[in-house]
Amino acid sequence: MGLGPYDAEGKRGLTLAGAREAAADAQRLLREGVDPLAHRAAEAEAAAVRAALVEAKARTFRDVAGLYIGAHEAGWRNAKHRAQWRTTLETYAFPHIGDMPVADVATDDVLRCLNPVWKAKPETATRLRGRVEAVLDYATARGWRQGVNPARWRGHLSNLLPRRSKVARVEHHAALPWGDMGAFMVALRGQPGTAARALEWCILTATRTGETIGARWSEVDAEAAVWTVPGARMKAGREHRVPLSPAALAILAAMAPLRPAEGDGFIFPGAVAGKPLSGMAMLMLLRRMKRPDLTVHGFRSAFRDWCEEATSTPHAVAEAALAHTIGDKVEAAYRRGDLFAKRAKLMAEWADYCGRAPAAVVALRPVAAAANG
Repeated sequence: MGLGPYDAEGKRGLTLAGAREAAADAQRLLREGVDPLAHRAAEAEAAAVRAALVEAKARTFRDVAGLYIGAHEAGWRNAKHRAQWRTTLETYAFPHIGDMPVADVATDDVLRCLNPVWKAKPETATRLRGRVEAVLDYATARGWRQGVNPARWRGHLSNLLPRRSKVARVEHHAALPWGDMGAFMVALRGQPGTAARALEWCILTATRTGETIGARWSEVDAEAAVWTVPGARMKAGREHRVPLSPAALAILAAMAPLRPAEGDGFIFPGAVAGKPLSGMAMLMLLRRMKRPDLTVHGFRSAFRDWCEEATSTPHAVAEAALAHTIGDKVEAAYRRGDLFAKRAKLMAEWADYCGRAPAAVVALRPVAAAANG
């Protein structure tokens, strides 16, 4: 067993007297039946644990949350999601546990964050819980805390809080009944401006708001009648090919005068040069049309209901048109194509249906009444 390097002055090692003392300590341990090598290793481990605890005490939940976000935000799909991550913690978690050592955060502390919003804002509270859990898991992986995560749901908080479905009814996006699409489209096509054309495009392609307002000219092949949305803008993170009906191509022609003379540009540009249409523009258009009861996302529901109730469209084709992910892993593994040809036919039928103006209703008067004036 080595005792350490020799140093006559004892600054960086042992003096002769120190070596004799260390040897005597090791011999004493042997007489007591203790392996001095194992004893020294245990002391080193204990010192490392004490140092880790000291470091953990210096790490607040706020600090660790910042480190977690910095480590993961590059993989989050958009700037809005990154901003929401920070805002949720700053609004609901930091006032209660932001300045606490991350090692000391316990179940009661997590409940202090969740209780004020669990019933009032169940969706926000659910996201908050998941984000607190992720930060605490990160701290555990870095060695800054020990034990079970107090923010975990299954088998822990599930015993202390009611399920989200029990405290608030799930609110679906307000959708127009599919039977009213013809009348609505007549009104929409009478509206001027970029927002109106963007909403029309959004409806005819059954896409989401972000996918529509982010559409660029370079993504469209007008000759092939296909719009390819990059995976970075898709909710599922995968590229999505959208077949374009003649009605959708007509919208491109209407927007062509606003296309930049050089380089790429947004199909639906905003008021600021080089920026897309605002995410709120289509919703504000619905309000100007006296339809505050509707949401842009709700038109995807109208399309799905039409597929189900008015057509014989196979489930897989309708889901592919909406770019929904396949929940069944086995089915997802075997489905390699995107059913583009079948979707092209479906979207053409949808555009035709949306283009049918409602029949005029004529009030008929009984013959006898008419004869009598």
